[in-house]
Amino acid sequence: MPSGQTDPTLAQFSVAKDQALIQMLKDILAINPNIKILATPWSPPVWMKDNGNSIGGSLRPEYYGVYAQYFVKYVQAMQAQGIKIDAVTPQNEPLHPGNNPSLLMTSTDQTNFIKNNLGPAFSSANINTKIIAYDHNCDNPAYPLAVLNDPIANPFVDGSAFHLYAGDISALSTVHNLFPNKNVYFTEQWTSSTGSFSGDLDWHVKNVIIGSMRNWSRNALEWNVANNASFGPHTNGGCTQCKGAITINNAANYDKNVAYYIIAHASKFVPANSQRIASTQVDNLSTVAFKTPTGKIVLIVQNGNSTDKNFNIKYNEKTAPVTISGNSTATYVF
Repeated sequence: MPSGQTDPTLAQFSVAKDQALIQMLKDILAINPNIKILATPWSPPVWMKDNGNSIGGSLRPEYYGVYAQYFVKYVQAMQAQGIKIDAVTPQNEPLHPGNNPSLLMTSTDQTNFIKNNLGPAFSSANINTKIIAYDHNCDNPAYPLAVLNDPIANPFVDGSAFHLYAGDISALSTVHNLFPNKNVYFTEQWTSSTGSFSGDLDWHVKNVIIGSMRNWSRNALEWNVANNASFGPHTNGGCTQCKGAITINNAANYDKNVAYYIIAHASKFVPANSQRIASTQVDNLSTVAFKTPTGKIVLIVQNGNSTDKNFNIKYNEKTAPVTISGNSTATYVF
């Protein structure tokens, strides 16, 4: 809306400016219609905020109900475009109001928004899009627990989402163990343009892929899919070093970066509806194992040692000796 104007009835709501994004999502779904889309806002419209700015501020209490309807209109508008929004989080990184855009949303604010506004609004509109709480770092599991501990908010919440720019990945298990009937998700970790391929591959596979899965996550997401050679586009004040999984050089040429391989070690071999099974970890070898819907076993191993390591893969009383190079990752399928 123009500066100084509001739209409490959302009469001006439109996704017209989002057509490039909508077309990209349609192109993705044309390749793989089973892709699930999680939508997360970085800021409400600025007229809903107490500081009138895209950066920081909080949602004004009188606009809680309006903002819930904004979510409803968004999900419905995307559905009208043939794009199903599988899940939403109420706010990206709700405790980091320094992003552009961003919003400060405390656990109390989010609990009230979900239980009094967003949850009932989705229910009234017969929207089955999941609501996932938190969507921030592993150093504050108290936040999602506060939401889940509320008896009214809890039924509206599918689970909790985490990043790992602070804290330990075990926070996912902390939340899972207290609410085992609620899902946990890993929704963001970026690789830097100044990082090393080997260092980023080691850390991200160990923590984001293996670590999140061993701590009950239903998924693992890297940020972001693609950017240009200047790490754009991004907002003013946005991340100038965030390296996409691929770099688009021109319409006919692109480069695969470390995030592509981090994700591919799992996504290429572990399809949806696979089930994690037990695997041991010894000698600084991080592991996670899955049984796929077709009955295959997939084992991902990250060697945190600088030297090659020998180990045995044992399954169903059969053993296979394996050597993995130092500071490397391997995926085994059998």
